[in-house]
Amino acid sequence: MTLDTAVFRFAGLVVLASLALAHWVHPGFLWLTAFAGANMLQASFTGFCPAAMVFQRLGIRPGNTFN
Repeated sequence: MTLDTAVFRFAGLVVLASLALAHWVHPGFLWLTAFAGANMLQASFTGFCPAAMVFQRLGIRPGNTFN
């Protein structure tokens, strides 16, 4: 697994989990979905992604997107 794959999987997991929590627990969890979307949008412009930095420190090999 590369860094890019790990970041995309994590982002997808956060979005799906927050939607499930919003449906079954409290609608306020939709803010987590909005945060994940905003983070993906800014990362597409800047290349800066906090999750990529964490995964990189965990030793996941680099990909092509987040260097």
